Amino acid sequence: MSQNHLRFLAKTVLVKNNQVEPAYKLLEGILKREKFFSDVKRHERYEKPFLKRSRLSYERCRRIYDSEMQRKIEFVMRKNRPDPFLR
Repeated sequence: MSQNHLRFLAKTVLVKNNQVEPAYKLLEGILKREKFFSDVKRHERYEKPFLKRSRLSYERCRRIYDSEMQRKIEFVMRKNRPDPFLR
């Protein structure tokens, strides 16, 4: 299978028994997770270069912050750590 075919299958939603609502909700969830709606909304108007740089910088900082916070949370959630407050 080609790479484009796999990308198509990832966004394919099957409608069962002519029930469109659950399929539509699933498709909307997939598109929301892939930030499709925000990309379309952003491309509706011209984004000035300084605003684009600022947005990309913010997104980069946000990704770094989120990954560091996730790392800290995983560290705290580990149960087999030695007790730092020995009595």
